[in-house]
Amino acid sequence: MLHPIYSTVLGHPELIADHLANYGALLREEAHEASRSLIARMVAGVLAVVSVMLALGLIGVAVMLGAMHERFHWTLVAVPGAAMLIALLCALYASRQRDLHGFAELRAQVEADIHALHLAGERHEH
Repeated sequence: MLHPIYSTVLGHPELIADHLANYGALLREEAHEASRSLIARMVAGVLAVVSVMLALGLIGVAVMLGAMHERFHWTLVAVPGAAMLIALLCALYASRQRDLHGFAELRAQVEADIHALHLAGERHEH
C-alpha cells in the first residue's frame, strides 16, 4: 500500500503542480511586500540626508543674512527649521524598527503542509 502522498502525486499530478504554483505566487507576493518596505525606508533615508544638507546650507545663509542686516527675523529660523523637521521625520521613518516577519505566510503555509503530511502518515500507519 502506498503512502497517501504518493498516491496523490501519482493519481493527481495537477494538484501538486497547482500547489507549487500557489507557493510561487505567495513567494512573489511576499517578496514584493518586503522589497516595497525596503525601498520606502531607503528613500526616506536619502531624503533625510538631503534634508540635513539643505538645512545646513540654509542655516549658513540665515547666519550670513542675519549678520549682514544686523537684525533677527523669524524666517531665518523657520526655513532651516522646516528642513530639519523634514530630515528628522524622514530619519525616524527610515530607522524605525519594523516587525520583520518577512515571508511569515510562506513559513506558516510550509508548516501547515508538513503538519498535514505528518497527519496523513499517521492515519496511513493505523
